[in-house]
Amino acid sequence: MTEKDVLDIFLKTDALLEGHFLLTSGRHSNQYFQCAKILQYPEYTSVVCSILSDYYKSFEIDTVIAPAMGGIIVGYEVARQLGKKSIFSERENNIMTLRRGFTLSENEKVLVCEDVVTTGGSVFEVIEIVKNSRAEVIGVASIVDRSNGKVDFGYPFKSSLKLDAVSYIENECPLCKENKLPLVKPGSRKVN
Repeated sequence: MTEKDVLDIFLKTDALLEGHFLLTSGRHSNQYFQCAKILQYPEYTSVVCSILSDYYKSFEIDTVIAPAMGGIIVGYEVARQLGKKSIFSERENNIMTLRRGFTLSENEKVLVCEDVVTTGGSVFEVIEIVKNSRAEVIGVASIVDRSNGKVDFGYPFKSSLKLDAVSYIENECPLCKENKLPLVKPGSRKVN
């Protein structure tokens, strides 16, 4: 499967939105990748995640971890395809943490999965959870890398789709200056 094939799935499922969006990172963009629109279809989820699991199948991995909400299905499907355990982190009092009895053991080999990476903020928080557990990060995977190559996690990073998506800090956003499109926050996480 090529990146064009993945992009075709985004277009077919109306998962690539055009407008004026507030990203989880706090940045603004004219494009939003609503991966949930793809993840509602198991056949597309399987195909898009197979790019990630195929890349990591030769790595020694014990567990796949993903941040809630967006990464949960991605992490689960990659873990399923690799035959590994899947867990997720979530926010408690605005801090990413393990709950629900999930734990990581010392030296456990962990793959971090996410739906979309822009600044990598949530992934970096999950990496800290892994490190604080004295487990070992093996790599990072996401369906979409919209960081334009600017994010370096310090570990192997594989995405199903890389796009040079433009994003702006609020006071430099041309969409805000034009004031023609309302600012929309379609993701699951509230941004102040």
